[in-house]
Amino acid sequence: MADEARLRWLLRRGMKELDVVVTRYHQHRYAQAPAAEQAVFLKLLSEVEDPDLWAWVMGHADPPAEYSGLIHELRCHP
Repeated sequence: MADEARLRWLLRRGMKELDVVVTRYHQHRYAQAPAAEQAVFLKLLSEVEDPDLWAWVMGHADPPAEYSGLIHELRCHP
């Protein structure tokens, strides 16, 4: 499935630590997540730069409102 292949490619981040965070979320939450959350996850992987994502996940910066719920979920699946 092309969408699954694209998602697996997007899970590969430039930082190993982020690979772990997004892959664990994908393995443990993504399939059961509401469609809106899945869409935000795909947008995050496609549009957000690794330094910003890392700062949000680590709590060094506040994420934009559209990502705040998802960042909470990423933190729950470390």
